[in-house]
Amino acid sequence: QVQLVESGGGSVQAGGSLRLSCTTSGYTYIDNCMGWFRQAPGKEREGVAAISTLSGNTYFADSVKGRFTISQDNAKNTVYLQMNSLKPEDTAMYYCAADPSCFLPVELKQGRYTPSRYTYWGQGTQVTVSS
Repeated sequence: QVQLVESGGGSVQAGGSLRLSCTTSGYTYIDNCMGWFRQAPGKEREGVAAISTLSGNTYFADSVKGRFTISQDNAKNTVYLQMNSLKPEDTAMYYCAADPSCFLPVELKQGRYTPSRYTYWGQGTQVTVSS
């Protein structure tokens, strides 16, 4: 059974930082992609970042480039999203997704997302940024 468990969300003031974690189990972690999405109330789910678990290559949405980084600890089957210089518009529920076909790097480049492509999701963790 595939499980993705996120942690690390919370409330911060604008300019602050948070680090999200996503630990996977029951999933062939290596030689795939892992990614982060977010969804604000009344908005569609959008991609934030992705990482190739084999190469370590990373990919970001334009809205977070230069502020967010994604990294991994393969020994722990864990992916991290370090979020710096947070803005109120970053407020959303953040979801981790397993991406065995590595769709998300392409979608991030295109700026268009099809969440139904992703079979495995975490439960989500709330990030709230106040001005």
